[in-house]
Amino acid sequence: MDVAEPVDAWWRRRQWSRGEAVPYAVGQFRADWAPYPVLIRQYHPDWNHGVVLTQVPPAAEVLLTWECDVGHVFVATPAEQRSRPGRERRRSVWCPECSVQAQPQRWPVLPSDWPAQVPVPQRVVRATGRQTLPAAPTRGTPAGAVASSRSGARRPAPGAPRRPSQPVPRTICPKTPRVPSGESFTSVCAPATASAVEAELRAALSDRFAFTFDHSAIRLDRPFFDHVEVWPDIVLPELRVAIEYDSTGRHGLEHVGPRQETDRKKDRAVRAVGWEVVRIRTGRLPALGPHDLQVSGISGRTIGLLVDTLRAIRGDLFVDAYAR
Repeated sequence: MDVAEPVDAWWRRRQWSRGEAVPYAVGQFRADWAPYPVLIRQYHPDWNHGVVLTQVPPAAEVLLTWECDVGHVFVATPAEQRSRPGRERRRSVWCPECSVQAQPQRWPVLPSDWPAQVPVPQRVVRATGRQTLPAAPTRGTPAGAVASSRSGARRPAPGAPRRPSQPVPRTICPKTPRVPSGESFTSVCAPATASAVEAELRAALSDRFAFTFDHSAIRLDRPFFDHVEVWPDIVLPELRVAIEYDSTGRHGLEHVGPRQETDRKKDRAVRAVGWEVVRIRTGRLPALGPHDLQVSGISGRTIGLLVDTLRAIRGDLFVDAYAR
């Protein structure tokens, strides 16, 4: 495993290994960093020995200095920074200190029959309203005694064979109707459309084609997280094409890092049941599939490119049969 090194030592090593004073030109990796506007804003070349962010390969094991929007300065590798956005939709997820401060502290709720022997710190008293914690077991107390009093089950003796761990059953939402996999339908679980851009895109297609626009879900043949259905932004049942509109969002957190891998997983699930996916990618997001469109936003040109893509997927005669 490679060990991350300071940026100045990394730069000198690359100068020696490549035999050039400037091993990577400014802008060489601009396309790789373009989908991460938050990282571009948090990077300072003057704190990284003059090395510009677009000179750093995304896979380089190099320690770079960053500054979050609040002002915290921290060190992280390109891989660590690019992988930070997960389920959270806050800018602070890119800063370790902000991320720790944003996590609420959880204190245990103490049972009412616990012995009053050990005083509880005041912060726990304020959180739980209880004044005492149980005393630690004294020497000679069986190892499983405390566990038995809490859970009702004694720990196995040393050397005893362990029971095989049982897999936790996956809870699948039962609200999906019993429709064949690959069929589209109107789902009660689908989130309401909150994007004005999606509504604009749907209206533009509705003006040109007599497609069915009230379906919101596609039935899958295997679970996708907690459902056996997915909810594309626009579902075209006649063409069996799902349309997604992707942008980096207000804070630059959408469809980057782990979210990008979720998009790929979703596309594979949709294609597995006989559908095709067209993603309209903005904010310099890279294309994920063969039919994705990289555009600056929704415009007449974007709609034209989308229609041409639909024709390329299903054929001119088939698509134009639904033209108004």
